[in-house]
Amino acid sequence: MAQETKSSKNRKRARIRRLIITAVILLIAGAAAFFYFTKKNTPVVVEEKAFYTVTKETYENVISVSGNISAAQKQELQAAGAGTVTAVYVKSGDHVKKGDVILELDDTDQRYNLEKHDYDITQKRINGSQREIELMLAQRETLVKKLNDRKVVATFDGIVVKLSVAVGDYLQAQDSVGTIIDRSYMTTSVEVVETDVAKLKIGQKVTFTFPAYSKPVEGYVYAYPNMGTITNRGATVVPVDVRIDNPPDEILPNYSFTGEIEITAPKTVILVENQAIGYGDDGQTFAEIMLPDGSTRKVDVTVEQYDRTHVNVTEGLSGNETLKSQSATAPSGQYTFQASGSAGDDFSGFPGGGGFGGGMPGGMGGGFPGGR
Repeated sequence: MAQETKSSKNRKRARIRRLIITAVILLIAGAAAFFYFTKKNTPVVVEEKAFYTVTKETYENVISVSGNISAAQKQELQAAGAGTVTAVYVKSGDHVKKGDVILELDDTDQRYNLEKHDYDITQKRINGSQREIELMLAQRETLVKKLNDRKVVATFDGIVVKLSVAVGDYLQAQDSVGTIIDRSYMTTSVEVVETDVAKLKIGQKVTFTFPAYSKPVEGYVYAYPNMGTITNRGATVVPVDVRIDNPPDEILPNYSFTGEIEITAPKTVILVENQAIGYGDDGQTFAEIMLPDGSTRKVDVTVEQYDRTHVNVTEGLSGNETLKSQSATAPSGQYTFQASGSAGDDFSGFPGGGGFGGGMPGGMGGGFPGGR
């Protein structure tokens, strides 16, 4: 009998505990529902300014590059053989044409050898065979080349930028005595990362900035290969040849630069908040520009939506104007708008993605379904 009384008391306590838990859950659910519907139907108050400033912004779509510029062509002035300098025809800074002789070495031996060979050919024509004459004519070409190699000749039109030789100097074969460059254009190769290569096109504008020159210099993309290379850093890049036609005289070979390859032309937008634009009865958009004396001047404008809060003014404004607010309802310097359904709802703190998931404790299943 005592055991039955004790068991009955335990069951009673369990029922009371389940009732308390159920009441607590129902209370929480009621509070959440009240909060949800109250939030959904309560206007959201957003502070509105009385005036708005029009801003002008320019966006650029470019690839940044850097490097050192080089002349179109470069020739190191070197002697083909050893000998004494007998003549120098130019000096540093002179312009030369392709084929101009820069300097000559003593050619006494080479002239003697050629003249002696010509005499031998003449004799061979009298009493020699045709085959012997053919071989001697072939040898003559070699002697002529040796004579011509006593002259250092310009291989293209250019400027002598360095020359350190004088008559009487003795040169060894391959001694370098000066440099000629072609500055009709300047060129360089820049690295472009693989993710930007698809944006490249031949002829794209390149703007160069040189620390040694105060103005930007314009060039263009000249060529690039259809394969990449791997740098010692492990990055994949494509070498892109860029070029400057008729460069300024102040820019010299090996000058450093930074630059930008223009993918698309810069885009300028004129932005202002939505609230600064009014709408007439005929649908025409307008703005009211604040004047220095405190009055306003109404102007028709053409706009396109830029983002949720701003419009891009395509006609009617130029930037930096101060506009009067055009909000229809602005009591006490504020305006209101109605929250949209579930756009601003956030019940992420509750299980089930915003609802009330799971079952009731103590075996009371079901409850409120998860999710919305």
